[in-house]
Amino acid sequence: MAWIVLIIAGLMEMAWALLLKQTQGFTQMVPTIGFIITLSLSMGLLGYALRTLPVGTAYAVWTGIGAAGTAIVGMIWLGEPRDALKLISLAMLIGGIIGLRLSAGE
Repeated sequence: MAWIVLIIAGLMEMAWALLLKQTQGFTQMVPTIGFIITLSLSMGLLGYALRTLPVGTAYAVWTGIGAAGTAIVGMIWLGEPRDALKLISLAMLIGGIIGLRLSAGE
């Protein structure tokens, strides 16, 4: 269950990172409220997952999901550049996340 909660926390991290850009420096009310909600959910769920998961592994997976997911969304929906090095780096990041999960021993 902790891994499912951690994955959801990572998705919430991705959401707050994307909403942070939309706040335009916290001048836009709706994205700012969304940012606060998703940030709170992300941190709360991470804290819950840390009750049973090792902090180093959980934190790395949480940030990896957020970083990879945000980069992928940026390339697909926000028109950010897609070059070979970026795609290879994302694949390595995702591979690292999977490796951390497999090495957690649960």
